[in-house]
Amino acid sequence: MYVLGISCFYHDSGAALLKDGQLVAAGEEERFNRQKHYSDFPAQAIRYCLDEAGITIEDVDYIGFYEKPLVKFSRILETTLAQWPRTYWTWVKSMPLWLTSKLHIGRTIQRELNTDKDIYYCQHHLAHAASAFLVSKFEEAAIITADGVGEWTTTGWGVGSGTEIRFEKEIRFPHSVGLLFSAITAYLGFRVNDAEWKVMGLAPYGNPTYVDKFREVVDIRDDGSFRLNMKYFAFLHSTERTVSRAWEELFGRPLRPKETELDDFHRDIARSGQQIVEEIMVKMATHVHRETGMDNLCLAGGVGLNCVANWRILQEAGFKDMFIQPAAGDSGGALGTAFYLYNSVLKNPRTFVMEHALWGPSFSDEQIREMLVENEVVHETVDDEAELIDRAARMIADGQVVALFQGRLEFGPRALGSRSLLADPRTSKMKDVINAKIKFREAFRPFAPAVLREHAHEYFEMPEGMDAPYMLLVPKVRADKRTVIPAVTHQDGTGRVQTVTEETNPMYYRIIKRFGELTGVPVIINTSFNVRGEPIVCTPHDAYSTFVRTGIDALVIGRYIVTEKPGEVDYDAGMQRSIALESGSLIQR
Repeated sequence: MYVLGISCFYHDSGAALLKDGQLVAAGEEERFNRQKHYSDFPAQAIRYCLDEAGITIEDVDYIGFYEKPLVKFSRILETTLAQWPRTYWTWVKSMPLWLTSKLHIGRTIQRELNTDKDIYYCQHHLAHAASAFLVSKFEEAAIITADGVGEWTTTGWGVGSGTEIRFEKEIRFPHSVGLLFSAITAYLGFRVNDAEWKVMGLAPYGNPTYVDKFREVVDIRDDGSFRLNMKYFAFLHSTERTVSRAWEELFGRPLRPKETELDDFHRDIARSGQQIVEEIMVKMATHVHRETGMDNLCLAGGVGLNCVANWRILQEAGFKDMFIQPAAGDSGGALGTAFYLYNSVLKNPRTFVMEHALWGPSFSDEQIREMLVENEVVHETVDDEAELIDRAARMIADGQVVALFQGRLEFGPRALGSRSLLADPRTSKMKDVINAKIKFREAFRPFAPAVLREHAHEYFEMPEGMDAPYMLLVPKVRADKRTVIPAVTHQDGTGRVQTVTEETNPMYYRIIKRFGELTGVPVIINTSFNVRGEPIVCTPHDAYSTFVRTGIDALVIGRYIVTEKPGEVDYDAGMQRSIALESGSLIQR
């Protein structure tokens, strides 16, 4: 039995395909069409999933969509009319699209896939819940979902047992922890639904100076429930602004224009807002633990990508173990919808546990060689894997930035060793080199430490043998190790850790292990193989193009090593291009 899950028409559209309850493939459309956070129909992602299984759409038994359009439309209609006439222009802009296409998503999917098969609909937050619980190792667990908004629900908690998921409580639009964090993102001049992690990266540089003012923006109860003071928000009646003039008056400054200088005020806003979001999530998780009495927690929704809050939940809320869906945002809704259909609706037993996030396309050495030859790329062939691993590790130890392109592409926003940039964490200047000459992004942006799982407890304040494979937890770096790995130690002494095992990604593991043998430090910098404004690379051509346009020193792609570039790299041009891509003024095909 094949089940196809689809998410689209908001942001980060994606697809996931199951065969007899096992995940075959999953991917975000942005990786294929190279338009970051693409929201329209995921035609290429679906085609990839079908091709990976060797089937056509006619072989698919069930097709599921991650939202209920009529319920979502009723929310938009009700909130639009409640704010009339201030919502006039919102109505003018949005209603034609809803009336002509979004209300008819089933027909749109059928038309795009050239099929007359029935389309099944899953509630948005139920898809999030299923994406975490049904693929976890837990037979039963508490569940928390939190994001901007689905149909009406913005935050919910409940219980999963076997194949059943039951929500106990929800918070409804417009009160949303996700929209609160988006408001902070917008106020700081960053792009909403794209740069929320910039706020997390900036926060350690600030002080919680404005926490009291944020308590005027949001009323937080002891159980983690909350209400936004809507006078400080504009999203109910505007598609152009998230925060109101009252917000700007409360904090004493207007919204920061994009690409202008960040100062202590902005750093303090980021720290204060992040602290408020953490407080909400920790109080909620503590309440859920107290109410359910369960040892395990599953977490999904865009707020599940807030790795600082996640670590605090694990440390403070009372749960013994936690699983966070690595594609916690909307793309993961496709995966959740597919599993909800297969396990919860069709009552098939759970047989799949998500032990890694490598569910995208891979490319053979022959396909890679064809790209290299076609583009007349000077390259070296290394047939012996041990030699390839040793060469990569030595280049990293010598201070070079190595792009690694191996195996299947990651599903979700984090590069986890298949499409990664790797570098030496032992020198603090490496962070500035990568940000300035490769990523073309702000100097404060942090990098993740990838560490062999068996050594993680030696470098981070975490239990021996603990898994943290998805860069979704931020423990403290041990005090005696902060000068050893300064390039991956945040301003506040933490690190967004990734534990690596040989079972899930053998080559990546062995490169880190060899680097450890050479240097005595089994930790490397891992950041995504892309530049600012572009998605993580998908194909060999994407990889080579990014290598050529940036200061990456070496590309290890399949069994080939590329170090020569056709001419000098214009870093200033690269920076301007990446800013244009991020702002939306330039779209790469």
